[in-house]
Amino acid sequence: MTAISSAPASGASAGPGAEGARSALLVVAVLCFGGLTASLTQTMVIPIQGELGRLLHTSEANASWVVTATLVAGAVAMPIAGRLADLYGKQRVLVVSALLLVLGSLVCALSGSLVPMLGGRLLQGFAMGFVPVGIALLREITPPRLTATAMAAMSATLGVGGAVGLPLSAWIVQDFSWHTLFWVSTGLAAVVVLAVVLLVPHVRDARPGRFDMVGALGLAVGLVALLVAVSKGNEWGWGDGRTLGLLAGAVLVLLAWGGYELRTTDPLCDLRTTARRPVLLTNLAAIAIGFGMMAQAIVIPRLLQSPAATGYGLGQSLLETGLWMAPGGLVMMAFSPVSGRLIRVIGARATLMIGGTVLGIGYLFAFFLMDAPWQLMIATCITSAGVGIGYAAMPTLILESVPLAEAGSAVGINGLVRSIGTSVSSAAMAAILTAWTLDLAGYALPTERAFAICFGVGAAAAFVGVLLAALVPRTRASATH
Repeated sequence: MTAISSAPASGASAGPGAEGARSALLVVAVLCFGGLTASLTQTMVIPIQGELGRLLHTSEANASWVVTATLVAGAVAMPIAGRLADLYGKQRVLVVSALLLVLGSLVCALSGSLVPMLGGRLLQGFAMGFVPVGIALLREITPPRLTATAMAAMSATLGVGGAVGLPLSAWIVQDFSWHTLFWVSTGLAAVVVLAVVLLVPHVRDARPGRFDMVGALGLAVGLVALLVAVSKGNEWGWGDGRTLGLLAGAVLVLLAWGGYELRTTDPLCDLRTTARRPVLLTNLAAIAIGFGMMAQAIVIPRLLQSPAATGYGLGQSLLETGLWMAPGGLVMMAFSPVSGRLIRVIGARATLMIGGTVLGIGYLFAFFLMDAPWQLMIATCITSAGVGIGYAAMPTLILESVPLAEAGSAVGINGLVRSIGTSVSSAAMAAILTAWTLDLAGYALPTERAFAICFGVGAAAAFVGVLLAALVPRTRASATH
């Protein structure tokens, strides 16, 4: 690894020639594997979600926090991990994130009740800081011709991990104990720790500064209040005091946090940089693209598993559903080199517009392809291609517009706003699916119209993302070059 670690963090530090390229590719593979492992934990409990109350000896409402806790912790962790990486070095934060994933998975594997399970799931969520920090590091340690493709592949792991995790988890749960899920993730995370320690270079990328503890706590409190309210709004009711109280509290805390960040000399997040037009518009587009990604991940499995007795349901089992969805994850990863090439040739801005357009077209296809599982698989592959292209372009657009010293923090904020988009999408899709229902043997199930509306909303969100991307100012040269 001398060819990488001994060079300056300049974007060409992998060294000349084939040896440097091979070393860089090995590091890219390690970071992508780590991103996939961290992302997989986000969806790994979905196959047992309906059984969690019984398995953990608690109510179904309490058990639902097992999913929510990881999503919220992941959103909070991304900007904080990014700032820590800027201050103390990216490789060190990657190691800590991977260790958190090992510890969280181990706690879950040994848990038989709600409280330790929640603790483990929180730790798994905190490990999601691995992804934005890995993206920021890739700009420093890859040769210019590989940078765009490497960042595209790393960005795609956010979606691929979730897509692959569903059928993998369904198969494990079907043939083994549910604890096996977490033993598998423990083993994978341990491999990630070793690979990062041994193979990922520790470039001298730490910057002088002070970690903004007050800002980190303020952001955490505000985000937790916001995301819990959005995640639980359908369950509690949007007019419920808990939902309204959390939303109001989130607004007040985040406004106070913003005022503090503007006054402090070493902020967790430089809001002036974040407010720059290219960064702001890219982050707004990230919300729309994140919304579109989550919509298909929620709606299509629900349609596949709907009973055939409804007249439109496809009656697939959980494992069958996961297998129909899995090709989408593979398509997402396959489009990483394509999007990297597009970024180099036409720029990240145009690439993001293409990604959003493909995503929207995928939803329009889904609107007309609801009659068979293979048809929905085609729609899923189209939307996944759009997500893969769009996710690849966003970090590049961000890094073109921020100083190197703020790279980790900026990419972390971008990951955060994507999480906000997915959380809002989850709430919106749930609201639509419960607004139009039919009665089948005493159970309220979404109507065919509800699914069609979901696809229409997903397409609209994607095209809004295209419009926002079109407003991003053109740059003369990509920072990754």
